[in-house]
Amino acid sequence: MLWLFSLLFSLIAIAAAPALYAQQYPAKPIRIIVPFPPGDTLDTTSRLIAPKILERLGQGIVVDNRVGGAGQLGLEMAAHATPDGYTIVGGQGGNLVVQPHTYKKLPYDTFKDFVPIANVTRNYLGLVVNAGGQHKTLKDFVAYGRANAGKLAFASNGEGGFPHMAIEMMRLAGGFSYLHVPYKGSAQIVTEILGNRIDATILGIGSITPFIQGGRLRLLAVTSPTRAALFPDVPAMAEMLPGYDSRGWFGYLAPAGTPPKIVALLNAEINRAMNAPDVREKIEATGLTVLNESPEAFAKTLREDYDIYGKLIGIIGLQPQ
Repeated sequence: MLWLFSLLFSLIAIAAAPALYAQQYPAKPIRIIVPFPPGDTLDTTSRLIAPKILERLGQGIVVDNRVGGAGQLGLEMAAHATPDGYTIVGGQGGNLVVQPHTYKKLPYDTFKDFVPIANVTRNYLGLVVNAGGQHKTLKDFVAYGRANAGKLAFASNGEGGFPHMAIEMMRLAGGFSYLHVPYKGSAQIVTEILGNRIDATILGIGSITPFIQGGRLRLLAVTSPTRAALFPDVPAMAEMLPGYDSRGWFGYLAPAGTPPKIVALLNAEINRAMNAPDVREKIEATGLTVLNESPEAFAKTLREDYDIYGKLIGIIGLQPQ
């Protein structure tokens, strides 16, 4: 009978191990892989919440910018990281629900390689040009594009990414063509527009708001279905192009296999940090909406948006690369 008691004790110990591990977690700093350059929305958000998480958990957040492949490099690293809660990754619609349709092969699978932690913000995008340039209104901009086929140079943060899809939606609705110029991140795109080397871009509002408010970029339209509270005098794209609606989100994920109790803890602490008054104020000032959602709600958003953009990409006939 001794062997039976030993077996039972071993099984109990194994079952209790994840709970014990979660109680001891974290014992060292947590790394957030940000697949975009410093200054990008996810980078800024991660650096704002890092001190708040340190206050609660006693361990800091190390923000690790891994740029490349329109977010693919950082996500690949996270997908192959040890699922122990010490590596998480920031993601958005472009690299999680759009690129799976626009690339023949990705180095990660959105649904198999990750477990959602928290969807932290929703955003809209903005169509911007150089404030000193010739394009003054959305109407004039679209008219120029129609009259000058292929002459508008539009930048995005990568072929097949979320902003690229927003530009394609505008192209279809507006009836014009353009030259697509992909870059690695929003900071580089803004530099190119300010230097008059690129005509326009559509980017998440958080990364371009400082330049709009500083008078260096002109916001011609927002991609939400109605006007944005932060820019009440700027039209929604749908006012000229009926039915246009392109909004995104930013969230955090962990490698698949991360213990559920650790995912729940990270969800609670990230949401708490996002809702700290000073953090919320800074984030909302950029035009983003702070969320407070469960991992299950984020999983639902991933699946629904994956299906929506799959249909869109089929309509525009974009071939996987």
